[in-house]
Amino acid sequence: MIGLTLKQLRYFEALARHQHFGRAAESCSISQPALSLQIKELEAMFHAPLVERGTRQIRLTPVGERLLQKARQILLAVEELDDLVRSAQGPLTGRLRLGVIPTVAPYFLPRIIGALSRRFPELDLELREAVTRSLISDLLDGRLDVAVVALPVSEPALREFALFEEDFVLVRPAEDAARPIPTAETLQAMKLLLLEEGHCFRDQALSFCRVDDSQPGQVMEGSSLSTLVQMVGSGMGVTLIPEMAVDLETRSAEVSVARFPPPRPSRQIGMIWRATNPLSDQLMQIGAIIRSIA
Repeated sequence: MIGLTLKQLRYFEALARHQHFGRAAESCSISQPALSLQIKELEAMFHAPLVERGTRQIRLTPVGERLLQKARQILLAVEELDDLVRSAQGPLTGRLRLGVIPTVAPYFLPRIIGALSRRFPELDLELREAVTRSLISDLLDGRLDVAVVALPVSEPALREFALFEEDFVLVRPAEDAARPIPTAETLQAMKLLLLEEGHCFRDQALSFCRVDDSQPGQVMEGSSLSTLVQMVGSGMGVTLIPEMAVDLETRSAEVSVARFPPPRPSRQIGMIWRATNPLSDQLMQIGAIIRSIA
């Protein structure tokens, strides 16, 4: 096919991902008319419409769906060719797109950035905070290079590298500080405050407490660990947070922190990246640095 360019494939992939011309154009740093023109040129090459244009969003046609699958394969292959060149140049330089889950990013990310900046001064970190499901999707589609998540993710196409393990702690109102530490069973009778659906930390907390969140009134949701802790300080219930979040999130709330007796609820934090990524050796070096400061 004469004239098909990587730029057009990137624009088309962005349009398919955002399902909106304006948001896709913004993500590509071009004007909406320019993006529309590139999509029309693609459609002319295929002699078929690639998208159904609605008033609020677009949908891919069957031809568009097939093109999207191929486009993502091509773009990923190009990314990995670039990484192959970088892997042969010695110390890691240039762009590294790092994703981090929200229950790690505010508490550990500054230390990661500092350590990597000292070790790799020519490294340009691009950061994204998102839930695990979104980070895995971005890794598989080539929009991220590596992510820090809770393990395991059990995705055959991704490599896992364990960094550290940390405990969960119980946050409850300050007046409960002298009370016995509840067991997983007694927590079932309490009002449990958890993150919204989509956060792996929510699922881990529910598993420890053996709580069915489908029961009305038993579980309340918050958008962040900070919100949950403030809700506890207002007497709305109790919550679990990871150990790394304690200092930051409890300093301005009237709450008490209790640590469970063994066996404590915990999670393993690690790095994941595509198994085919040519930068695997360098990413393992990064993992070793992060593990050393954890």
